[in-house]
Amino acid sequence: MPPLVPADKAGRVAGVDEAGRGCLAGPVVAAAVVLPAYVKLPGLADSKLLSPAERARLEPLIKTRALAWAVGVSWPPEIDERNVLRATLLAMSRAVRALKLSPDELLVDGNQCIPEGLVGFIPQRAIVDGDRLVRCISAASVLAKTFRDRLMGKLERLYPGYGFARHKGYGTREHLQALVELGPSRMHRLTFRGVKPEPANAGEHLCLPGL
Repeated sequence: MPPLVPADKAGRVAGVDEAGRGCLAGPVVAAAVVLPAYVKLPGLADSKLLSPAERARLEPLIKTRALAWAVGVSWPPEIDERNVLRATLLAMSRAVRALKLSPDELLVDGNQCIPEGLVGFIPQRAIVDGDRLVRCISAASVLAKTFRDRLMGKLERLYPGYGFARHKGYGTREHLQALVELGPSRMHRLTFRGVKPEPANAGEHLCLPGL
C-alpha cells in the first residue's frame, strides 16, 4: 500500500500521473487527484501493477472519495509538434488546471516537474516511482489509465483495423503489421519510430562501399 502524504498537507496535495506516453497511437492522458487525509482505498497501487478488473473497481472509489480529480489530454498532433515529454507535461497541466480546487502542492510522477508557465506558482515535487510510493499519485495513475483505455476502445470504432481496443496503441506485433497494411491513421504519432517510414537508404551506413 503506498504511504499517506504528510497529514498537514493531506487533502490539499494533488498527485499527477500520465498514461500512454510510450504508445504509437492515441493521446497522452494525465490525471490529477486530491485525496482527503487517510482516505481508505483498499488495493490501491500503481495502475501498471493492477489488473483491468482491479482498476475498474478502484476508479469509482477514487472519484467519489477524492476531494477533486480531473483529466487532461494531449493529442497526437501536439505530441508530434512538441515532442512527447512536452506534450505529457502539457496534458498534466490541463489536468491540474481542471481541478475544482487549487492544490497547495503537486506531486508529479517521474523526474520532471510541470513548467511554472503552465500551472502557475504551485509548489511541486517530482517523485521517481511516485505511482508506487504515494497514494494520490497511484490514484492519478489509475484514473489516467482507465480513461485512456476506454478512449482507445472508442477510437477502435472510428479507426477500425488497427486493434486499438486490444493493444491500446502500444507497438505490438499486431499493431505494427496493421501499420504496414493500412498505413498510419489520424490517431498515430507520425514522428514515432514504427509509424514514420524508414528511409530507403537507412541501412547503407552499416557497410563500406565496395565491400
